[in-house]
Amino acid sequence: MKTKIFALSLALILALSLTACGGKKTATLKVAASPTPHAEILNQCVDILKEQGIELVVTEYSDYVFPNTAVEDGDETANFFQHVPYLDNFNAERGTHLTSVAGIHIEPMGLYAGTSASLDAIPEGGKVAVPNDPTNEGRALLLLEAQGLITLKDSAKLDSTKNDIAGNPKNLEFVELEASQVPASLDEVAIAAINVNYALGAGLNPLTDALAIESADSPYVNVLVVKEGSENNEAVQALVKALQSDTVRDYINQTYGGAVVPAF
Repeated sequence: MKTKIFALSLALILALSLTACGGKKTATLKVAASPTPHAEILNQCVDILKEQGIELVVTEYSDYVFPNTAVEDGDETANFFQHVPYLDNFNAERGTHLTSVAGIHIEPMGLYAGTSASLDAIPEGGKVAVPNDPTNEGRALLLLEAQGLITLKDSAKLDSTKNDIAGNPKNLEFVELEASQVPASLDEVAIAAINVNYALGAGLNPLTDALAIESADSPYVNVLVVKEGSENNEAVQALVKALQSDTVRDYINQTYGGAVVPAF
């Protein structure tokens, strides 16, 4: 009887050992992203991470709030859609605990023609659509100021609103909209300030369609974001390396032709 028990125990140990050796576990990394270009860029990392035993699951969101709350609540491990000024403002306003782990690319904001074919053609009292979140509205106003259309009380302030406009020679009327809805307003406004991801999603080419675009030294680098405490998560760090790889750099340069610029 003792011999049989010993044999059965040995067989069980051997079976468990073989399972442990042959059954490599796969980690799942859930990342929230806006569709264009963030999700497209992340998808270039799927195979890279798969080789390391990590399943990258990308969930697309069309706004700038849920990707952050999803990470804060633990529904997603990371997100990729925003720049640091927006992240800082979001944390300050909502008490969230999100942090950047890597800068990936820059998306220059542009001014696009609506009912006016050029900046010079904007009529007195013309409507200008801008994103309504603090950092992107401030970004849009700085771009308008750079074109001589307005002057701001403080050009160093990144979260200016229309209330911070000191000079408005054409008495422009500002239409504040959720960033994702700005492209849909082009038939109703003279011009619109549109983030590159939403411009691309609307079939606009920032390099050929924009009436004006941010300079290359824009501080608005798009970053990979996690909740504080997850910065050293192995899967997250593997994703950072994948996003900052030559494969992704080449993809960005070849796909977006300068409308999206690698920041690494």
